[in-house]
Order: sequence, then C-alpha cells, then structure tokens
Amino acid sequence: MKERPAPAPALLVRDVTVRFGGLLALANLDLEVKPGARHGILGPNGSGKTTLFNVITGFVAPQSGSVVIHGDDVTRLPPHRRVDLGLVRTFQITTLFPELTALENVLMGSLVKVGHHRDWWRPARQDEQARGVAEALLSRLGLDHLAGVPVREIGYGEQRQLEIAVALATAPRILLLDEPTAGLSGPETAMVSDLIQRLPDDLTVVLIEHDLEVIFDLADTLTVLYYGERIADGSTAVVREDPVVKEVYLGAS
Repeated sequence: MKERPAPAPALLVRDVTVRFGGLLALANLDLEVKPGARHGILGPNGSGKTTLFNVITGFVAPQSGSVVIHGDDVTRLPPHRRVDLGLVRTFQITTLFPELTALENVLMGSLVKVGHHRDWWRPARQDEQARGVAEALLSRLGLDHLAGVPVREIGYGEQRQLEIAVALATAPRILLLDEPTAGLSGPETAMVSDLIQRLPDDLTVVLIEHDLEVIFDLADTLTVLYYGERIADGSTAVVREDPVVKEVYLGAS
C-alpha cells in the first residue's frame, strides 16, 4: 500500500532577503509551517521577527525570495489579496471600534471577506444569519457575556481576546499573532493563552511572543532568529535546549 504524500506546507518562505538601506533585516531566510501547526517565532529585538511578518502579509516586499500560502505564490500580491486566501494578521483587521459592542465588532470582521464599501455596516447589522454566526463564535470562545457591551467598557485583556474573535470571523486558514500577550497582566495573559489553546485544530497559527513561558507553552515548533538569520528551527522541546539559542537569546553561558 502506497503511503500518502505529505500535505503541502500551509506557509512556505524561501530564501527571503530584506534590506533597508544598508541594514540587512532578513538574510536568505527559510521558514516552513505545516497545516494546523502552532509555530512560534523567537528572537531578541532587532532579530527580524516583525519584518518577517510584514513580508508574509505583504507590507514589505523582499529583495529576493518567495512566500507561498497553501501552494499559492503570493510574493507579489498585496495584503488584501492574501487575506482573501485566508492569511490574517490580527492587527491588520482588528482595530476595534470602541463605540460598538463586542458583537458588532465581530460582525465587522466578517465583512473582510466580502470587501469594503460605504454602506457595508447597515446590511450586515440586519443580516440575522451573520449575527447568529457571530454570536456562536463569541459563545465558543467564552466571550458571549460581552456581546452587548461597548468595547470602550471592556478590559484590555478581554479586548485582546475580542481581537482574536474578530480575526476568526474572517474564517482564516493561517492566523498570525503578533505578541498577543504584550502589556497584559498575569491573569490576562492566562486568559489569552487559554483562548489560543482552544483555537480550531485545523487552523494554522504562527505567533511572535516575547514571554518565553507563553510561547513554550503554546508553540509545538519554533524558529529562532538572530540579526535576520535563522539560528534554530524545530520542535519546542529541542529548540529550547539548543546551546546556541541559550547563548544568544536566553542569555545562558
């Protein structure tokens, strides 16, 4: 009996180089993320993490290399076309509207798939089917108690959770989380981490996170960057014990 071929990577970055003037931000970088993975990007400040996310999402064009999403080469596609293909980065589409309720914000997120136009809000608000989907999403994430609450009255930690809910409303295939627990208290960090752990198994998640305990807990695989180069890549258990990683990132001798 023939073995089934391995599924194509959800995200494939090949030989990407980015320069800003004389600064080499990414140097011939490779990254491969499997479908359904929980993949973390680690590295000290200035290592190229944010630049990598910007290349993946289309906000920065690399001087060389390619970005492929589920088999589609998106290297030259603008950000909104990548969203259409299921690639969502939280801050791209989750600027919350403080005067609207949590439910209304999730409904707004669902409209990313159908485009932006002047009268987009009114028909969405009247669409009971869309409302039902948004309510179900909030319920599944344990945020249904916030449905009718204006965002301006919601705590910072719960706003972070709501941002993820808005992202999920776009039905992403790949979700990029850029420091989802930055600035949160211990209890708030625990709430956001728990929500991330409960995301659908078939959703590919790639996250940047400075809190080592959080990323070690959430990520099954890790890539470590240092001055634009990949210095480690593999399972979290292996990477966290890598002597080079300890020396240049964790500060161990």
